[in-house]
Amino acid sequence: MPRGSAGAKRMVRRQLASRDITDARVLATMASVPRERFVPPHLHRHAYDDGPLAIGHGQTISQPYVVALMTQAAHVDRHARVLEIGTGSGYQTAILSKLASHVWTIERVHELTEHAQLTLRDLDLHNVTFIEGDGAQGCPTAAPFNAIIVAAAAPHPPPSLLGQLATGGRLVIPVGDRDLQILTVYHRTESGISQKTAGTCRFVPLVSRDAFPE
Repeated sequence: MPRGSAGAKRMVRRQLASRDITDARVLATMASVPRERFVPPHLHRHAYDDGPLAIGHGQTISQPYVVALMTQAAHVDRHARVLEIGTGSGYQTAILSKLASHVWTIERVHELTEHAQLTLRDLDLHNVTFIEGDGAQGCPTAAPFNAIIVAAAAPHPPPSLLGQLATGGRLVIPVGDRDLQILTVYHRTESGISQKTAGTCRFVPLVSRDAFPE
């Protein structure tokens, strides 16, 4: 099993750089984060596999390529204020933490939030605010955000999240039904909101009164 930095660097070379992940900061950051710290012990040997892994509570840690694709699409720079919906195990949170000025991350499951907090603290990543609640509502008190990444699917982008985008900001979210979604990027400009797609994907549903009902 490839572990630590060797496993991460191999993952970046084989799964990301060989595809369409070209952002040098995203590639370097994903090479520096030990993915095995974010999966259950019995799955450590699969930490760098090219696919999602179960993390309990009906949730998954996304495929490395999808994490990279969403992060690249969000255009996160070192000054960015980022909102993440769906903390999960905290893997993408850690990636964003290394790229951005500050990250606000929202998770409904207390146990996942607690575990992610401990993991990021152990990795000396402290520019993250953890919130438990309905991710579709975002975090109005910290808005606007330069980037919002949603690691769960909804039939349409929640209006609250679109409203919390700063001018120039991007919302990256899987849009569709429970079986198939299109990764969609919404970009707020001076003249309104444009959108483009970044491929098909499959995520667990976003549980919210503004998305799929619980």
